[in-house]
Amino acid sequence: MSKIAVVFYSGTGNTETMANAVVEGARNAGSEVRVMDSGSFSADMIASYDGIAFGCPAMGVEVLEEDSFEPMFTSVEKHLAGKKVALFGSYGWGDGEWMRLWEERTKNDGALLVSDPVIANEDPDAEALKLCRDLGAALSR
Repeated sequence: MSKIAVVFYSGTGNTETMANAVVEGARNAGSEVRVMDSGSFSADMIASYDGIAFGCPAMGVEVLEEDSFEPMFTSVEKHLAGKKVALFGSYGWGDGEWMRLWEERTKNDGALLVSDPVIANEDPDAEALKLCRDLGAALSR
């Protein structure tokens, strides 16, 4: 059984809804899942998990949330080499640039992205939630 961490920040609840779908997909695939907000996760926890799903909405001018998520991600990213990782998040403006930059950054960290990131404009629709469940399942393999 794989151990998966789902680590996220959500300001409006949209990214939390996506996180719940990732959890559902991972559990349905047989994984043990722990859900944490970004302020509760640290680099010393990485080795405890077979895979990690990170979720963060676009903030400001399409950047990761700067007070909680960005500092956490910066502190853990040097430990992601060879680790299975999935990315997801929501946005309300722009064209998804924050996710493209985050995906490139994560690949440059040496993480093994299990699938394309999932993004949702505002409230995740049925298709975005399906993709999040698929993301959780892919992380479980």
